[in-house]
Amino acid sequence: GGVGVPLLSALGLPGARTRRDLEVCDRDAASFLAEKTTGLVLALAVPPVLGTLLGLGGVVLPLPMAALTWAGFALVVWFAPDLSLRDEARKRRERMRHTLAGFADLVVVSLAGGAGVNGALTDASSASDGWAMVRVREALREAALRRQPHWTALRDLGERYDIPEFNELAASLQLAGADGARIRSSLAAKARTLRTQFLAELDADAQSDTERMSLPVVLLFSGFLLLLGYPALSHVLLSL
Repeated sequence: GGVGVPLLSALGLPGARTRRDLEVCDRDAASFLAEKTTGLVLALAVPPVLGTLLGLGGVVLPLPMAALTWAGFALVVWFAPDLSLRDEARKRRERMRHTLAGFADLVVVSLAGGAGVNGALTDASSASDGWAMVRVREALREAALRRQPHWTALRDLGERYDIPEFNELAASLQLAGADGARIRSSLAAKARTLRTQFLAELDADAQSDTERMSLPVVLLFSGFLLLLGYPALSHVLLSL
């Protein structure tokens, strides 16, 4: 697949949205374009080979049906990497948002224990080894090495992962650092808001899953009734 990377790059691929998703998933554009090239090769090679095998077996598809099948297969294999990447990026953003809620809670606990803002941020980011918390810890460490304010690191994370809650947390920390504002109460309110939002999303997902399960249950119950009623109905019809 790497053979087609320069060609697809010359065509302007990947787009801006895809590049953001690649950055979220810690993937490079070359590997993504290699997957696209592989899909294109499969789209061009597999249908003719399959059609030839069917022809040798005596099965000849009408030309319109063969063309539609080829086009559908080509669309599926071409857009499959995009859909997979988009789904992975969405899951990573959700995981980062959930981690931010726990991170804000831990910062509030450290502040209540008498730690300063920098110490509270460092202690909170060291509480987990999950990839999301590792990203937060690395961003804070990088900001410290560059002698930048810690809220800059959080704002950069918000821009990278397209999560506005990071920007709100960074704004609260910047206000505390610049004007000496009380940060503990504002962070506690922010953590409470994130928790409520997280629980609401979990409840919405659970209700959505329940609704999606309704149709299979109805079909299963209908099949069960048909299985029970068919012998009696068949007997009645044959006896007429």
